[in-house]
Amino acid sequence: MTDRLALITGAARGIGRATATALAADGVDLVLADIAEDIKGVPYPMGTGSQLEATADLCREHGAGVSTERFDVRDTVAAAAAVERALDRHGRIDVLVNNAGLVSPSGKPVHEVSDADWEVMIDVDLTGAFRMMRLVIPGMLRRGSGCVVNVASTAGLVGYRHFAGYVAAKHGLIGLTRSAALDYAPHGVRVNAVCPGSVRDEPELEGVMMAEIARCLELSGTDHEKTFLPTQPTNRLVRAADVAGAVRWLAGDDARDVTGSVVTVDGGYTVR
Repeated sequence: MTDRLALITGAARGIGRATATALAADGVDLVLADIAEDIKGVPYPMGTGSQLEATADLCREHGAGVSTERFDVRDTVAAAAAVERALDRHGRIDVLVNNAGLVSPSGKPVHEVSDADWEVMIDVDLTGAFRMMRLVIPGMLRRGSGCVVNVASTAGLVGYRHFAGYVAAKHGLIGLTRSAALDYAPHGVRVNAVCPGSVRDEPELEGVMMAEIARCLELSGTDHEKTFLPTQPTNRLVRAADVAGAVRWLAGDDARDVTGSVVTVDGGYTVR
């Protein structure tokens, strides 16, 4: 995968950081994007600018050429400017990884979800990916090649109590993936999705998603992993590196005939 350029959103920490370092190790140059500031109405902190730069430094240790961009995927103008800068700097974007996403505001039944809660979830988790695809895919079409990987969730395949906005957004993201795959299959552009299950909050990745899910569910105690383990057929939680490995495969030549696919990385959760 050398001589390729990947743009990854939500790259400051967690799955975004794991994916960035995995692609960097394969010789991929990177544009790492993150909002790098908190979002009004979201009850947990977003990734920071220093975390984004830490991801970039880890990728540079693999010899990758790396630049960083700070923008909100809800802001079409800012996203378009970042894509334009990437194209000016690198000449192409071969891989788009739509990883930016929120897990809350959640923790409520449907009738208690406010308009603001619903709108921020859908706008980031679903429409944000749509915006990035709309901005990046035209360049792929001009070259007759490219790959989009949307980071969905098992919440795109099954329902979860008190997470209606998140579930609706991730179901929508899978539908978007499948429709776009059909739109672009004749033109050499592939679109796939990965669906992580319960992913550990590994300290070196600075992820917080599992802790936030536990907070939304009002789980007591600090060892949230033990609470989720009984639901895992493999008796272990998913690592972000495992999700990154699926993204890496989908982005590479070994998956050249794979499009419209939804790859689960959930330890068998959704086949119980």
